[in-house]
Amino acid sequence: MISAAEQGPILLFDGVCNLCTGSVRFVIEHDPGKQFRFASLQSPVAQQLLARYGIKAAANLSSVVLIDEQGVWLRSTAVLRTAGRLSAPWPLLKVLLLVPRPLRDRVYDMIGARRYRWFGRTEHCWVPAEDVSERFLDQ
Repeated sequence: MISAAEQGPILLFDGVCNLCTGSVRFVIEHDPGKQFRFASLQSPVAQQLLARYGIKAAANLSSVVLIDEQGVWLRSTAVLRTAGRLSAPWPLLKVLLLVPRPLRDRVYDMIGARRYRWFGRTEHCWVPAEDVSERFLDQ
């Protein structure tokens, strides 16, 4: 089993959500150290990781999940901690961690509930380009 300590931070995302796959592309583009690894929440690898950490988020696929050396992070905390690891200026967004989590997660959930309507979805999980495919655990 792959651990975050061995492979760097792991970002689990909804592989059929256009907003989510666009966000993964954004992370790839702003992660010059290539520290992040990825897996779609629909994949067996993600299901094993979620089970290992006792997370049931995959049931509704409404949360991004970040697994790093400090723990497992969901929803807005996962997004902001991810931004904190990207190239400048994105780490500045970590200041939003000062906003109470229930409030941040309420905004996250409002966007998440409308993400398919606003950004669309695909029939199949996104397949990354060859030059980044080694960073995907479910390939």
